[in-house]
Amino acid sequence: MTELPQDSHRRPPSEVAWLGYGGLLPFLGLAALSGADPHRATMWSQALVAYAAVILSFVGALHWGFAMSLPGLGPALRRRALVWSVVPALLAWPATLLPARAASWILLAGFALHLAQDLRLARPAGLPAWYLPLRWRLSVVAGLCLLLNIWYATPHG
Repeated sequence: MTELPQDSHRRPPSEVAWLGYGGLLPFLGLAALSGADPHRATMWSQALVAYAAVILSFVGALHWGFAMSLPGLGPALRRRALVWSVVPALLAWPATLLPARAASWILLAGFALHLAQDLRLARPAGLPAWYLPLRWRLSVVAGLCLLLNIWYATPHG
């Protein structure tokens, strides 16, 4: 039998890492384009808002999946996970109808709130040890890109 490295339980499976970090590419690319292409900055900024809204809805849906599939959740925690799972989409969708600056603030708050919910759920749900560190890293990069979007959408001068 092959032994795993001591910290392997803290590393996400390679597919998860590739998909998670790959999902940051549109955040990074659109944030960069918003600053580098002033003639189409509004379009890039709105594209970033739309992508962030989709991803925020996706991470909310993770809690729906946890609530349905994790046997160790008690009824109260299961109910809380189900209810929370729709909140990110309810924040994200109206954000897409707002100007980029306001939308980015709402989405940034949504990612922060979702991370707080992940912290509350991870231990009682028995999520893998790699889940929270990965979610932190992904949320921080997404949040920084949204902060850049706010910066670019704020009049300077």
